[in-house]
Amino acid sequence: MPFFGSTAPAKRALFGSTRRLRLPCLPRIPWRRDGPGCASLDLGRRRLGGFLRAPPPRGGAIAGLRQVKALAGRAAATKEGRILPRGERASGVSCCDPLQVRAMRETFLRCPLRTAAGRVLVSLPPGGEFLLGTPELVGRTSGQGFCIPVQEMVAVRLGATRDGEEDPPEAESCFTVFFVQREKQECWSLGMLELTAPPKSQLAVRWVNALQSWIHHHGVTRPKSLFVFINPVGGRRRAGEIYQGQVAPLFTLAGIHVQVLETCHANEARDYILQQDLSDFDGLVSVGGDGTFNELMSALIDRTQQKAGGSENDIDAELLSPRLRIGIIPAGSTDCICFATVGTNDPITSALHIVIGDSQPMDVCSIWHNGKLLRYSVSLVGYGFYGDVVSTSEKYRWMGPMRYTFAGAKALLRNCSYEGTVEFQVARPEEANPRDQTRCRSGCVVCSESSKQLLAGTEEENLSEPEQHIDGEWQQVQGRFLAVNLTCMSSACPKSPEGLSPCAHLADGTADLILVHECSTLSFLRHLTRHTNCSDQFDLPFVSVYRVRAIRFTSKVEDHKDGEPVVRRRKGLCGGLCQEEPPTSCWTCDGETLQHTDISVRVHGRLIHLFARGIEQAPCRLPADPREGQS
Repeated sequence: MPFFGSTAPAKRALFGSTRRLRLPCLPRIPWRRDGPGCASLDLGRRRLGGFLRAPPPRGGAIAGLRQVKALAGRAAATKEGRILPRGERASGVSCCDPLQVRAMRETFLRCPLRTAAGRVLVSLPPGGEFLLGTPELVGRTSGQGFCIPVQEMVAVRLGATRDGEEDPPEAESCFTVFFVQREKQECWSLGMLELTAPPKSQLAVRWVNALQSWIHHHGVTRPKSLFVFINPVGGRRRAGEIYQGQVAPLFTLAGIHVQVLETCHANEARDYILQQDLSDFDGLVSVGGDGTFNELMSALIDRTQQKAGGSENDIDAELLSPRLRIGIIPAGSTDCICFATVGTNDPITSALHIVIGDSQPMDVCSIWHNGKLLRYSVSLVGYGFYGDVVSTSEKYRWMGPMRYTFAGAKALLRNCSYEGTVEFQVARPEEANPRDQTRCRSGCVVCSESSKQLLAGTEEENLSEPEQHIDGEWQQVQGRFLAVNLTCMSSACPKSPEGLSPCAHLADGTADLILVHECSTLSFLRHLTRHTNCSDQFDLPFVSVYRVRAIRFTSKVEDHKDGEPVVRRRKGLCGGLCQEEPPTSCWTCDGETLQHTDISVRVHGRLIHLFARGIEQAPCRLPADPREGQS
């Protein structure tokens, strides 16, 4: 009998100290785990597995969305785009005052109800953490049980999930529970469970009121109003279609009031965020690619610092964390940020994360040139190979996402290296390192410990005089590099499931610096191919990796002639394709090209929060390696 979603609250209520399921008026039922996140009930000699849900609609996911869209249209209390007062809710969820909460805790709802798979005994424990269903007759072979965490319920509606405009006469005796249902490869879908009570018993109304109250009580982090920014020209130019067809029905079903802005030109979303009043919103939603998200994030950070009166050109200044969270609906070319924080690029999965109000803190890099702030970044800040790929791909935007593959092949064959000096401040040695084989997953211990250290450090600074910085010393590496990459996350994507740095963490206050020194084309290709599997991409003599808190990069051009830098002539196999090697490359920041070569980067720990919870999937582990820090 697997759990739908997080099992911690239900296990605490069910297991206790004896790890046995106790139900009133039912015999003790032993509990047996089958694997991560799932369990089953031992009923005598028979094992009850699986879960109970309504049969899938004909036509697959699209038909299911049509059902949700039809039901959401009947349940919507406002037209799209109108913002209601914060106290008004279209979903009909009543506010729970302390007396009402106490009354709900003292009420133990339990009664037999009918489902598509047969009769079950449905109960709602006093804490209201989950909805539990067991077969009414334990010894029967038919029927299946279920356990749905209330925190992962999207909505509860009176009536059945039919497409008709009018509900049948027996609608008052049945109700439908919409919940998060886990699929393969970290994808979530909208599960629907129809329950029918005896006619004219008013039990269905009572169940709906109770479940809606508990959803409201446990869902204090759920957004009530959102501002959605759609980039219609990003990626495959399907952002508007994705939002209207897959995301908007879920927001309406959950009772979230939205205001939508479809951008017409660059920086339109940034200007709106900096100038308009956002006090009525609980978060922002980016429908587009990594560039659209970066625009929203940068504007939100700048807005927060401006309102706090902070200096815009002080690299050592501590930045304040914005109040609003940001949601990502993937509709771009790679959607690296969404993939690294959720585990998939499925729009419905991202929308469900937003609906249930997940919150994932993230580190942010600020990029500077000569004391002037250039941009913020949460993903890749790359020089050399990736900078060349992004700058070259801009000439082939008509190719769509394939332009990155073409530009990458071209940059690989050119095999250009660039001379420069990299200075970096390493993190404390007791912290995790880039090759310790850990993975940043939901409930990451490394990120949690870093958060505690950050809070402890802040308290010490308030109580005592400033002392010497506790981070590591500055180190320097000079030479010719094929690539200089800095990332605050794994930077994983569908083509590279492990990412640039598989052991990078989302919220530990550090970034991973990867230096790829000059090497042959075949050697560099070997390094790139290791991004697509579980092989250690750092276990190569020309690759170095460090966990850092800040870096400085200075390019170097030695030879000049008549005041102009001299390009190097290429020889060998690829000489005909690329006869000239430019003296410098360019930096790319979350898919956008920077105009300056010499930059400084600083990591700001847990600066922003996303509507996400991290990847729940079990990590792909590498072979043990005693080496730490670098290869």
